[in-house]
Amino acid sequence: MAGRPYIVGNWKMNGTRAMLSEARAIDRAAQRHMKVEVALAPPYTLIHAVHREVEQIGVGAQDCHPGTDGAFTGDISATMLADAGAKFVIVGHSERRVGHGESNALVREKAQAALDAGMRVIMCCGEDASTRDGGKAIQFVTGQLKASLPEMADAGERLTVAYEPIWAIGTGNNATTDDISEMHREIRKLLVSLYGEEQGSAVRILYGGSVKPDNAKAILAADEVNGALVGGASLTADSFMGIALAAGDAHEG
Repeated sequence: MAGRPYIVGNWKMNGTRAMLSEARAIDRAAQRHMKVEVALAPPYTLIHAVHREVEQIGVGAQDCHPGTDGAFTGDISATMLADAGAKFVIVGHSERRVGHGESNALVREKAQAALDAGMRVIMCCGEDASTRDGGKAIQFVTGQLKASLPEMADAGERLTVAYEPIWAIGTGNNATTDDISEMHREIRKLLVSLYGEEQGSAVRILYGGSVKPDNAKAILAADEVNGALVGGASLTADSFMGIALAAGDAHEG
């Protein structure tokens, strides 16, 4: 079975050095709540600084280029990210898939690049409102995941999946706990079919999409929800650690 709850903050395009105080506050709070694993993915410009400032929480990146080096102006390779102190990379976020036209094949290449650089991968997936309303959400998400996930023998240790319905990201809307559980169970079945019972059962499946301290406990108590990928609510220590505390309570319950 998947291990302790995993709460990951995605700062997106937010943060200057002035926000290092929030990272330090999150780190101090995480040291008091070891039953939950906490991590942050700040913008590229802060990865090294956050890595130097914190002691307990994980530090990762929001994306990477699939290549190791070359003439790719403005891009950053997984090797560079690892050198800056990143321990994981988020790939396949809908803001990359939709906003930047990233295909499943490209997402898979990026995931493989992160693995090759010695990092873990958080693989995002999710459907838009029209797909959900058309009754094809499960078919779409499992197909997207199957086409995006790389082969690996140690998926339980190096892979996390984050289900984020596009219509819930930053909108204040949430899927119902029944819908979340249904999707997470289908994702679990796919992971077991791809990686085997032992490894597939050990992959943590996160939920993302307008997760806040006041709704986190109910969401995190849903079947096969092993944590959360948090956007806006991760920008302050108070709101982010409120979600982490809810994760601990849900896990104990």
